[in-house]
Amino acid sequence: MKIAIPVADEKLCLHFGHCQQFYLYEVDEEEKQILSTTKLTPPPHEPGVLPRWLSQNQANLIIAGGMGQSAQRLFKENGIKVWTGAPLDSPKTIVEKYLKGTLVAGDNACDH
Repeated sequence: MKIAIPVADEKLCLHFGHCQQFYLYEVDEEEKQILSTTKLTPPPHEPGVLPRWLSQNQANLIIAGGMGQSAQRLFKENGIKVWTGAPLDSPKTIVEKYLKGTLVAGDNACDH
């Protein structure tokens, strides 16, 4: 499984479309461990571009602070599950908490 995390200044970027990078974590769900991390610079943000791009990079899940309903639909259409309401934290900590089942969702930080 590959988990995509939108990042700005080494922390979760609350709005995925405004991130500086995506960290893509390859994980072993059974062993609950991170196998590798790849840092990717996204293409310019336009509707539908990031879901297709992350799908091409084999992402299965995006964990975001906020995401509008239309963007969530586009990610799902590209075979990527969406988890919103993640806290402002380091991407590695977010992935580790997700794997342990201790990541708590807050409010979706996107209002559209």
